[in-house]
Amino acid sequence: MDRKGGQGVVEWIERSIREFVGSSQNSLRTENNEIAWGEPLIGFSRGDDPLYVQITSMIGDFYWQPAEIFGITFPQIDARPEELSVISWVLPQTEATKADNRKQRTFGSERWVRSRKFGEDFNVALRTDVVRLLQDAGYQAVAPQNSPMFAIRMSQTYEMASTWSERHVAHVSGLGTFGLCDGLITPVGKAVRCGSVVARISIPPTPRPYGDHHAYCLFYSEGSCGACIKRCPAGAVSKEGHDKKKCRDYLEGPIARHARDAYGIEAYGCGLCQTKVPCESGIPVSAKK
Repeated sequence: MDRKGGQGVVEWIERSIREFVGSSQNSLRTENNEIAWGEPLIGFSRGDDPLYVQITSMIGDFYWQPAEIFGITFPQIDARPEELSVISWVLPQTEATKADNRKQRTFGSERWVRSRKFGEDFNVALRTDVVRLLQDAGYQAVAPQNSPMFAIRMSQTYEMASTWSERHVAHVSGLGTFGLCDGLITPVGKAVRCGSVVARISIPPTPRPYGDHHAYCLFYSEGSCGACIKRCPAGAVSKEGHDKKKCRDYLEGPIARHARDAYGIEAYGCGLCQTKVPCESGIPVSAKK
């Protein structure tokens, strides 16, 4: 592999991610081994992108910038932020999973819960595989959310927040903007999960086709919609935004109990605000806007 980076490296990484998503590991663990995720979106950003600094300043000092988690993982390597690239991907829910969840009013469908449990297990494996791929080619890499040091902290502004946010990374990497319920609206919609890896490699950043972090949300861009407010069974979404505590209490309480009792799965998965809404499977705001 060309150690200089460039388009050849981009194609190599994108192809490798798509091949892994096309493997048998991408499964809801049903009897017929139904797939968990559709074709991924892939984007890239620089380790010194100013948005990473802005995110840390908003969330709290505990939030990792790319160079920080890289330095924690590789303390013997003095890597400058501009030497690093962040590889980000978006995994879209399948049409079958979205169709099931549209019908729900109180709890996530079985397919959705399976995607939250077994689909995320696959996402963890994908992160691990991308790190292995890069390291085998001579590039140091780390998947921040797979790190044993990844943790949940309390933000003065946003209550509970993690030391690394896959959705924020995807936003910086040109893959989407945030909606009223805090979900990431991407070209394949909001019914998605995200993953990322930080590596000491030179990759051209993906252009961001937006200038505002709420650009794709109808509520913020046009003052309309608000469909996710009505979809939330916990009352955690309002015109003021997303109440994380109400959301988490409902997920860890009624949602988790239902998943265990109805589906025999120890997990929580809701996703009602991500389905049966205009941004479920695409960007509802026109490109011109």
